[in-house]
Amino acid sequence: MAHIVDSIKDSKLLYDGATQNEGAIIVLRSKLSAIAKRLGIADLKRENMLLVAAELVSNNVKHAGGRGLVQVWQQPGPVLDIFSLDYGPGIRDLSRAEEDGFSSMGTLGKGLGSIRRLSDESYIYTQPGGQTRKWNGTAFLARFHLGKNPENIGFFSRSLSDVRHNGDRIYLYETPGRVRWLHLDGLGHGAEAQAATADLASCLAHFDDLESAMASADSQLVAKRGAVAIFGEIDLEKQKLKLLGVGDMHAHLYSDAQMHHISFAPGILGRDHRSPSQFQTEVARKSVIVTASDGVRRNWDTSNFAGLFNQHPQLIAYILGNIMGRLSDDQSIFVSTIKKENAT
Repeated sequence: MAHIVDSIKDSKLLYDGATQNEGAIIVLRSKLSAIAKRLGIADLKRENMLLVAAELVSNNVKHAGGRGLVQVWQQPGPVLDIFSLDYGPGIRDLSRAEEDGFSSMGTLGKGLGSIRRLSDESYIYTQPGGQTRKWNGTAFLARFHLGKNPENIGFFSRSLSDVRHNGDRIYLYETPGRVRWLHLDGLGHGAEAQAATADLASCLAHFDDLESAMASADSQLVAKRGAVAIFGEIDLEKQKLKLLGVGDMHAHLYSDAQMHHISFAPGILGRDHRSPSQFQTEVARKSVIVTASDGVRRNWDTSNFAGLFNQHPQLIAYILGNIMGRLSDDQSIFVSTIKKENAT
């Protein structure tokens, strides 16, 4: 059986720190050095990570008055992500800001260019202030490859109060021409909620259709606490998307510059529930599908995040998770971009 990604094992928040002043660089560098040593990262890549991390903190302090955060994530592949989010004024002329030598602060202005050169991949998203939105500021994602990561995929998975166990879980199974995922939210929180979602990966691989896969999960959850869930499938050859869901989770399809919000039938797998809700459609030239647990608020649309859904799916996941996540619950988001063959 092909490898199945499990967010509990493969998507981990390793560090989350505020960037109130330059002192945050010391703490972040120390933590990042320990992570790099544990993962066996080569010296040159480690030094690049440390330089990028310092630049991101410095940007938050200089341009957002310290109102921001930096996170370090391990994602499938594995890859190591350094993510920065601030609540500053945003960047009104991004293309100019990325030119070496330009700075709105009277400094050398080489920061953004150095982040791009030192990272294996880098992405930036900004929303200038002055409009009523869920968030204004700037977000950076600097990515360092430690292995081969799934393409066109983004994960955000964070437990309540960052405790050890997470009741939210995402399984991803990719085969030639098809992407399948199972997004679960176990009832409650803690170890029992996480245990409820364990050992369900085989449901993605052993059945030809999502209805049979969900029926299998429903049967296995009877002996456990129960969970709500979304099964998703992208048929890359037929260019079709299908979702099957039960319970208080939600999905969002961005297609043809329009956002479609999708809810599912009430109930709990392994307990009482109605017939699963089904959503099926052909995808446009480029589409983005987002599935999320109820730990992520659903009261947003594209006007809150102008242009975000043209960004890398991992950057989308980080921004939505950090801005729209509820502190009172486990939080999880899965994002996938769908591109038609020969589409540009």
